[in-house]
Amino acid sequence: MAMSTTGVDPETIRAKEARRERRFTLINKSAGWLSVFGLGFVVPLLRMAAGDSAKSQMGELVQSLVVPLTGIFIFIAAWAVLAPQVNTSLGAIPGPVAVAREAASLWDAHVAEREKAADFYARQEDRNAKLEAQGKADRVKWRDYTGSPTYVDQIVTSLKTVALGFIFATIVAVPLGIASGLSRAVNGALNPLIQIFKPVSPLAWLPIVTMVVSATYVDASEALPKSMLISAIVVTLCSLWPTLINTALGVASVDKDLTNVSRVLQLPTWKFVSKVILPSSLPLIFTGLRLSLGVGWMVLIAAEMLSQNPGLGKFVWDEFQNGSSSSLAKIIVAVLTIGVIGFLLDRLMYALQAAFTFSNQR
Repeated sequence: MAMSTTGVDPETIRAKEARRERRFTLINKSAGWLSVFGLGFVVPLLRMAAGDSAKSQMGELVQSLVVPLTGIFIFIAAWAVLAPQVNTSLGAIPGPVAVAREAASLWDAHVAEREKAADFYARQEDRNAKLEAQGKADRVKWRDYTGSPTYVDQIVTSLKTVALGFIFATIVAVPLGIASGLSRAVNGALNPLIQIFKPVSPLAWLPIVTMVVSATYVDASEALPKSMLISAIVVTLCSLWPTLINTALGVASVDKDLTNVSRVLQLPTWKFVSKVILPSSLPLIFTGLRLSLGVGWMVLIAAEMLSQNPGLGKFVWDEFQNGSSSSLAKIIVAVLTIGVIGFLLDRLMYALQAAFTFSNQR
């Protein structure tokens, strides 16, 4: 077998190059998904690890990692310097360290509450087991732990509520948007209603929804409390408009050649919608869904604050009313939590858009 002038087997060189090409192909394929989840900065690092020159990847790394980190660092530094200079009735605005300490305290309180719940259920099981062993099964009772909800519990409640409202909004908005995009008559009928109700604040909807739900939803179930339903309907009424408008626009923008071919083939309406309209309009539909979810998340916090329904909004209002020395720090923790969750929800919808559409550009 021939050897190269450097003493390395050509087959070994070709195999090494093939492995390198496979690595870069895999990195390039994963680049899109990493970008979807906000991890685009990992791509240049992977390319450098795979053997690419650091110089060629440094520009992309600086743009995708160093620049955002610099912005965050400047914000935190300005916050740390300026916050102590602003005095309120509750004291100075807490800086990053105090807020981080309070976030850790909230997590510790959640863990402690979960341990209390576990101890409660363990004692209950032991007591009931002893009663059954003594032949007193009629005295066995099972009770739920009734401790106060923790900060994490409030987050979970808000996420459940916004998910319910978002699902309601999607169920209403997508069919209406499709009908509006397909029919000029439906579009003409819906357009005035959209223009009238789209600007209405959640604070205006809340008392109406509260009265209607209180009058009609009498036998509330534990799985869907009345307070959650009220907040979810308010979210629905305020967040369905971006999806409705973008769905109608997407349907109306479908290539006329596709619609003409479907008429020639005499496709049934349901097949025309499912095979032609929906696939072509999905990018705009998902854009509307992303906007609706963002609006719904903002609306939910305001609705929870005003109605005192369980969730992050109620947590913020309770801390504001509490007026303790740690209240400001807890409110800032909640503000940052709301922002991070909003970002993650948008990334989730963007990932679904990338998975189900041909175009996942913003």
